[in-house]
Amino acid sequence: MKNLTDSFVSLGHWPSAGSFGFNTDILATNPINLSVVLGVLIFFGKGVLNDLLDNRKQRILSTIRNSEELRRGAIEQLEKARARLRKVEMEADEYRMNGYSEIEREKINLINATSYSLEQLENYKNETLHFEQQRAINQVRQQVFQQALQGALGILNSCLNSELHFRTISANIGILGAMEEITD
Repeated sequence: MKNLTDSFVSLGHWPSAGSFGFNTDILATNPINLSVVLGVLIFFGKGVLNDLLDNRKQRILSTIRNSEELRRGAIEQLEKARARLRKVEMEADEYRMNGYSEIEREKINLINATSYSLEQLENYKNETLHFEQQRAINQVRQQVFQQALQGALGILNSCLNSELHFRTISANIGILGAMEEITD
């Protein structure tokens, strides 16, 4: 192995007078080596690189198309949702207005029914008061009549004797008899 290493080391010391050999000067050989490597990579790698770039471009375009389709679908769904929202809002407004008008109608009906009931109660009260007044007036009349009758009977009994009493009864019977003849 030592011989093999010595042969490479001795190669570095060869004079470059027209012979082939390794140049160990790094600053002089690096740009040349790099240009050769880059040239080979560009020549042979151009097709592979173009294929990779084309595949990447197709995937990006496909992703963009898919995104556009998804965007259009989302916009359609958004428009449908907005239309549904408008419809629901209109229905809610309609229910709200119908509810308010129904409440107002029920309120008016309740007020009217209460007013009617109050009027009937007022009428019943007035009728009851009138009836009670008439009853009270009749009772007072009856009591006054009874007192007057009792007073008149008392006066008659004290003033009349049996003969005057007999003449009064006879006169009344005569008047009744005359009335009976007139009616026949």
